Amino acid sequence: MSKPNQAVKRKRHAMQIFEDIPKRGFGITATLSFLVMLAFWSLLSYGELVNPIFLPTPDKVLTSLFEQLGTSVYWHHIGISIFRVSAGFVLASIVAIPIGLLAGTYRYGEAFVEPPMEFIRYMPAVAFIPLIMVWAGIGEWAKILLIFIGCFFQLVLMVAADTRLVSKDLVQASFTLGASRWQAIQTVIIPAVQPRLLNTLRLMLGWAWTYLVVAELVAVNSGLGYAIMKAQRFLNTEQIFVGIIVIGLLGLISDRIFAFLNRRLYPWA
Repeated sequence: MSKPNQAVKRKRHAMQIFEDIPKRGFGITATLSFLVMLAFWSLLSYGELVNPIFLPTPDKVLTSLFEQLGTSVYWHHIGISIFRVSAGFVLASIVAIPIGLLAGTYRYGEAFVEPPMEFIRYMPAVAFIPLIMVWAGIGEWAKILLIFIGCFFQLVLMVAADTRLVSKDLVQASFTLGASRWQAIQTVIIPAVQPRLLNTLRLMLGWAWTYLVVAELVAVNSGLGYAIMKAQRFLNTEQIFVGIIVIGLLGLISDRIFAFLNRRLYPWA
């Protein structure tokens, strides 16, 4: 087969629905998507199609980024934000995963747990801020609790959905081999749900980062959300972009860590 025909065949194969593509092709395409975004931003800012006060140029944002990262104050903002997101996310996971497993395993559990979860998850987390300040004051627990509320109800439902995807044939086979209900849960359901569960946690961590800025509106003097709001008061859009980019980078790093763990721990999935 000639080289042009091989190239056409590879192209057609890559454009098939759900077909895998080479890692190199994926990396090039992902890089291209970022370059397209950067080119569009450059066009708007350098061409002054948008007022520079509202849209700074990429080089000004990059300069401001290095300036901020060169100060210990900004690293303190980063550290405290990572702590708040991690604490709220871990707390939500510890509480939600067992409840989600219960709801996904037993129909009575589903009937008891899911209706209130479905009801509460439509309530915006921001609406709980006055109650959170009454319950937890204005200290660190208030920020952690807001991130917890933003993640918990969704996570319960997602874990329950993941649990229901476990093959019933595997559970029945364990009963045939003499397993009790607890043994079936422990040796079949929990191991089977783990790959999907880790991917669900990866998605939920992204949600936790989105609640960060909201959480840091509650009587704070530190954190990336605080730095963004402080820059907004002085119309310092370069620092606003820096805060947004840093949050995006932290979220991307945490996402890649979860993706790496999923591939390492559950390669068959």
